[in-house]
Amino acid sequence: MIPLSIPNISGNEWTYVKDCLDTGWISSVGSYVTQFENMVAEFVGAKYGVAAMNGTAALHIAQELAGVRQRDYVITPDITFIATANAIKYTGADPIFIDVDKDTWQMDLDILEEFLETQTYYFKDHTYLKSDKRCISAIMPVHVLGNMCDMERLMAIAKKYCLVVIEDSTEALGSSYKNKGAGTFGTFGTFSFNGNKIISTGGGGVIVTDDENLAKKAKHITTQAKTDPLNTIMMK
Repeated sequence: MIPLSIPNISGNEWTYVKDCLDTGWISSVGSYVTQFENMVAEFVGAKYGVAAMNGTAALHIAQELAGVRQRDYVITPDITFIATANAIKYTGADPIFIDVDKDTWQMDLDILEEFLETQTYYFKDHTYLKSDKRCISAIMPVHVLGNMCDMERLMAIAKKYCLVVIEDSTEALGSSYKNKGAGTFGTFGTFSFNGNKIISTGGGGVIVTDDENLAKKAKHITTQAKTDPLNTIMMK
């Protein structure tokens, strides 16, 4: 058997794990979690980073905060890991799969535009599928194998059809498009740090965003909403 990936644990991991255990903060919060959130955000070029249980949870929370509702649709490419589609279903929405470009394996934007132009209609700042009149509220590009599609074009399409962009950037940590990091184009970017990822924490994920209010809402949710929500998320 040829393994998909093998974690490389050859540096100061044991030292840091022991130090973390000695602090007593071994779950959800603590200095290491905060440091990791800030380091991921800084590395990709986002203002804020919020840790999540895993990458799937990061996608789920991002959609909830983006306003994806039950029976909405979310557009995503048909080559991805199942977690992308699972996260859409967890919101009560359904995925619309768009085929990928044969050379890049990223979402084919010609197919995307043709679909939106011919199969949808626009009404009062929302796009709806003609066949059943259900709202298409978001688009989730998945940057597979370290590559990215033409993000300028995708963002223009999303703006035209009022689609919130949530980037599944797990496989593109460190990649950039025109000097802008993966995960920093949309309202949210998400990353996973599972055992087979570019950087592994054994599990875990991070949501990145430039919106301070959304970052605070995400932190509120990922820490079990333990604080007064009026002080945490009712911001203008």
